[in-house]
Amino acid sequence: MPGTVQSIERAAAILRMLAGGSGRLGLSEIARSLDLAKGTVHGILRTLQHVGFVEQDRASGHYQLGAALLHLGTSFVDINELRSRSINWADPLAARSGEAVRIGTVLEGRVLVVHHVFRPDDTIQTLDIGSLLPLHATALGKVLLAYRAARPPESPERFTHRTVVAPRELAAELDKIRAAGWGADIEEYAVGEAAVAAPIRGYGGLVVGAIGVSGLVERICDSRYRPRPKLVGHVRDAARAISRDLGAARH
Repeated sequence: MPGTVQSIERAAAILRMLAGGSGRLGLSEIARSLDLAKGTVHGILRTLQHVGFVEQDRASGHYQLGAALLHLGTSFVDINELRSRSINWADPLAARSGEAVRIGTVLEGRVLVVHHVFRPDDTIQTLDIGSLLPLHATALGKVLLAYRAARPPESPERFTHRTVVAPRELAAELDKIRAAGWGADIEEYAVGEAAVAAPIRGYGGLVVGAIGVSGLVERICDSRYRPRPKLVGHVRDAARAISRDLGAARH
């Protein structure tokens, strides 16, 4: 049997680093972490960049996963599997939080709701499965943008006075989401409503979806408009559980 190809092993290690990191990584950081020469790492990155698996930020020179690889990642877990793996955790999340639960993934530049659990009360609610939501104005969408499962819209629509549409402001918010491991929208899509979401990862750590809760602002947030920590914890726990079922390593 032939041996392994060293350059492919190294390329795979670099891709895993970029998938598991909280943001863009520099050449020196990658080389130091893998104990490789900068020249070797740079050559591999250039090749990965050429085939679209890696992108380089022009301003900082740092690297991130490219659109071609992200497409493979989101295609790896089909919608039916994402939904079936999520069902066992969505119902308990609705029970613990007392709020509606939605699971979404990217479809043609928007968030496709693949599963929806009603808020556990007697109010009239509409089933959202199959609905398409904006990426930049929803907690689910912003999480998917933050982890580069999709690209920000070129001309984002303003839904309320709180909708973030300025590119720099949106980029700064996505950085915060990656650092925190969760995201929120507070009256950005609909006045009086708020939501919290966290990423769902598939094999290799790539983000393939998001799970979140949504409801009235006064239930999701405290008096200072900050999402309630206990609620955030419930959402993140559910996201981790689904990710483990999909084959992602613990994170």
